[in-house]
Amino acid sequence: MLSSITPLGERGRGQRWWLTVLAFGVGALAGGALVGLAAGGVGAALRAVGVQGAAAAWTATALALLAVAVDAPGSPVPLPRWRRQVDEDWLTRYRGWVYGLGFGLQLGAGLVTIVVSAVIYLAFALAALTGSVAGAVAVGVAFGATKALVLLAAARVRTPEELLGFHRRLDAARSWSRRAALGGDVVALGLGLAAVAAVAGTTA
Repeated sequence: MLSSITPLGERGRGQRWWLTVLAFGVGALAGGALVGLAAGGVGAALRAVGVQGAAAAWTATALALLAVAVDAPGSPVPLPRWRRQVDEDWLTRYRGWVYGLGFGLQLGAGLVTIVVSAVIYLAFALAALTGSVAGAVAVGVAFGATKALVLLAAARVRTPEELLGFHRRLDAARSWSRRAALGGDVVALGLGLAAVAAVAGTTA
């Protein structure tokens, strides 16, 4: 999808790239905020049944450890996901700001299209465990913002030759993105362990 929304592609469809990207950004932030709000609601329910403090810290650590196991190279642990992706027919059916907003909303939500790494599930699970609706929404908005900023990588794609080069760079970045996802899992695991230690220290 990223390679479809470029200055070259938008010009070919008679659309304005900057407007499509702006609409995508608004949609991505809204999608992330909505899922963050839902995660905050789940977190409120968890707190109501006693999942807070040490229980929340241990739960976060266990989830991070599971994410590491799923995202590790050659892992036999399957990643639960579905095959749904945004509908590329929208590119020729609607105006740029319409499909920009729609694509952004879906991709910013993170969980309603193809999930490529366990770190995405982990991010929203940890958002629920923050114990704060505002904190969970902040996590969702930050996630949506990363989706929106990705489109800026295509800002200089104005010729077919530049598009081919852009595709080559995307292919080269795949292994890096997998390592980055695993790194995020490991960081979350470290933070979880630190939280467990901090809680244990206050109760000792």
